[in-house]
Amino acid sequence: MTTEPTLADDEMRLAEIAADLLARVRAAAPVWLRQRSAALCAAAGVAGDGVDAAVDDTLALLDPELERILLADPDAGAGSPLAAIRASTRPLTEQLRSIGVPPVIRDAFSQENFRDDLFDFGPAAFADIHESLHEPGLMWGAARAHVHLRRRREADT
Repeated sequence: MTTEPTLADDEMRLAEIAADLLARVRAAAPVWLRQRSAALCAAAGVAGDGVDAAVDDTLALLDPELERILLADPDAGAGSPLAAIRASTRPLTEQLRSIGVPPVIRDAFSQENFRDDLFDFGPAAFADIHESLHEPGLMWGAARAHVHLRRRREADT
């Protein structure tokens, strides 16, 4: 006979999924940022001076914020990991501008809602960083919502 997982089991599973997603983003983000920056520099005919250091600065901003959000209690309202990624790209954006890379053409929605994301780094989904992040990102969101809703249901009984 199989028993239904307890709330504690669901919370533990959420923590596992969050830790896995964090590790995967930590591995994929540097490659994504470097490849995207290299492509932008190449398209602009710019050498890319200082871009590696700016990527490192971006990752230094991103890592603790991403960890805080992904590992937070679902009821804490910790924020969006994708918004944290978008916000962390400020050092890289500034460096690309300073070496003469022109902003990319963006749609009206992006221009209005993400004014500072001149190089369209802001991912709409984890898969924008790397396709291998699609399923773990969905799993994290679903597990987070499940724990949140289950807590509400159990509090009402």
